[in-house]
Amino acid sequence: MGGGNAALCAALSARASGARVLMLEAAPKVFRGGNSRHTRNLRYVHDAPTQVLSGPYTESEFLDDLLRVTGGRTDETLARLTLSRSRDLGVWMERHGARFQAPLKGSLQLSRTNAFFLGGGKALLNAYYHTATAMGVQVRYEAEVTGLEVEDGRFRAALTSGANGTERIEAHTLVAASGGFQANEEWLRRAWGPAADNFVIRGSPYDRGRVLEALLDHGAATIGDPTQCHAVAVDARAPRFDGGIVTRLDCVPFGIAVNREGRRFYDEGEDVWPKRYAIWGRLVAQQPDQIAYGIIDDQTRGLTMPSAFPPIEAATIPDLAAALGLPVDRLQQTVAAYNRAIVPGTFDPSKLDDCRTEALDPPKSHWALPLDRPPFRAWPLRPGITFTYMGVRVGADARVILEDGHALPNVFAAGEIMSGNVLGQGYLAGFGMTLGTVFGRIAGEEAARHVRG
Repeated sequence: MGGGNAALCAALSARASGARVLMLEAAPKVFRGGNSRHTRNLRYVHDAPTQVLSGPYTESEFLDDLLRVTGGRTDETLARLTLSRSRDLGVWMERHGARFQAPLKGSLQLSRTNAFFLGGGKALLNAYYHTATAMGVQVRYEAEVTGLEVEDGRFRAALTSGANGTERIEAHTLVAASGGFQANEEWLRRAWGPAADNFVIRGSPYDRGRVLEALLDHGAATIGDPTQCHAVAVDARAPRFDGGIVTRLDCVPFGIAVNREGRRFYDEGEDVWPKRYAIWGRLVAQQPDQIAYGIIDDQTRGLTMPSAFPPIEAATIPDLAAALGLPVDRLQQTVAAYNRAIVPGTFDPSKLDDCRTEALDPPKSHWALPLDRPPFRAWPLRPGITFTYMGVRVGADARVILEDGHALPNVFAAGEIMSGNVLGQGYLAGFGMTLGTVFGRIAGEEAARHVRG
């Protein structure tokens, strides 16, 4: 159940193990693939440079990064399993049609840790679908799962509705790889309250959590906080759904971020952007009216990714405040206090430098340059939800665990629907693809093994 990276990896692995495989994708064919359509890269363990990775990324360093961004809120056994099983991902993916390119340069700082897909996520999905079809995997589009039949502790059949009407589909095993519930606005409101109405859902509008809800109805154990998610700062002018990665902004580390009151609210230079960009959605969500503004001046122009929408420009800070609808005096005071607190250093956008502030709350730990060179540029920021973390608990074999501690013997899960096992909070760039690929392969192999008896 699902049509993105995790589902495809499960389907490919199960089919290679001899199982007959049917994929149920809720989206039409043109929108197949869930959030994987918008991805660009993944990270995996490698002990030496490769043609597409500029240096080693060891298992211990990967684990340190993961523990840091999650604050230790992770099942360390499953986290270690994910990392150890990631070593051959590059080779496995290429064998199934993936192609990689040289990494992007600039502020992303991922050339050593993350491999980039040639053509992005859409090209990866198309290659996987081509391989899966050639292997004999069946795919049914516009087939949304509306319910599950579970009898005597075993999955028996799926109920679907869509292009072929209402169907009941029997199967020996189920792999749930249908994503989170981020496109279910009612569910988001239950978790976040009215603030959810101001969120942007940057991924698939088809990730409504129907399979997750059905599994929970049948006693699957939940894991994760419903308010924890992969949430980045996106341009507030982005569409409500499916804007994708181009709506993301990375201006924050090289300037300041203020809320609608004109006040800074967090350390913009806490760490390199790939390790901190996914906290900014939640930070903005906690601000009044769930909006903020990233502001830079002309000396950092060109250091950020091009934005889908043009920045708002002004020759002075008061003019910028007026253009943004912010309190003019307050924004002037914020910028002046920030400029006074800067301790000069050697600016280096490629690493943690020594340009910082002193006696300022909140501080800026790195890349602190005075905002004093016009024109000044700003982008409005909204929380952009990629995927939610609350999902079903699984074991090392990807089997779904029930509330009583037993496992559903023929039900497995992979990808975002089980991400809360490893991602209690925070995010590392490319890790969703790591988790989906590793557990997709495990789920597919174990499902096929279960069928064989």
